Amino acid sequence: MNQEKEEKFLGLSLPLIRFKSRRTSNLFKISVAGIFILLLMLLFNANPTNRVFSYFSRKCINYKQKDFSRRLNDRLVDYASAAKQRGIVPCRNDADIRDRVAAGKLVKVTGGKNYAVDRLTHSSPYLTRDTRKLLEEIARRFREKTSDKKLYGTKLIVTSMTRKTESIRHLRRNNSNASVNSPHQYGNAFDITYKRFVVKKLSMTNCDHKFMKEALAEIILEMKKEGRCWATYERSQNCFHVVSR
Repeated sequence: MNQEKEEKFLGLSLPLIRFKSRRTSNLFKISVAGIFILLLMLLFNANPTNRVFSYFSRKCINYKQKDFSRRLNDRLVDYASAAKQRGIVPCRNDADIRDRVAAGKLVKVTGGKNYAVDRLTHSSPYLTRDTRKLLEEIARRFREKTSDKKLYGTKLIVTSMTRKTESIRHLRRNNSNASVNSPHQYGNAFDITYKRFVVKKLSMTNCDHKFMKEALAEIILEMKKEGRCWATYERSQNCFHVVSR
């Protein structure tokens, strides 16, 4: 290849290099762009070396995280009556949900920086305003706790929210936990899976997973002690069931 004039690439003046084929030229440009992006990450990220290594690391780290899941043991009889009094009138169908939204009784939950909403098959992405605040606070604390352990960009995943009465009837055929008195129909309950998390890491180890599960349980227990929720560790559904107070 021969060097001649200069050309602009990524805003920089570079010697014009002639390649024998277009494919070689494209590979060169992709490589330069990759190096440029990596340099930007190193320049603008806090603790850049830690972030890069944590993304690629497959080492199983002992996080020394205590188990809290089993301490989330509230029963439906403990909170069903209170949840009913503080929640909305149950929705029979989508029209009822739209009415509750129009009346300000329910607000939409779309996810954000700290949590994601799963594909909902038996519920709708709406909660009472106070319940959404509870979810957002749990998610904020979770992201903060996991970031301290160099697990960056973590998000918890919400798998269930407000259920219509017609949905509960269908769900009960396969899910024994789907009670006709479920707080999900009052707009003040949601489920968070402990099987899956969003995290900026190439491969999540068993140690990472166990830590995030129990860290999430610890945060929910903290909120419970603060008098902000009831919570149940639902093994059969692989989730933490949370009801706002």
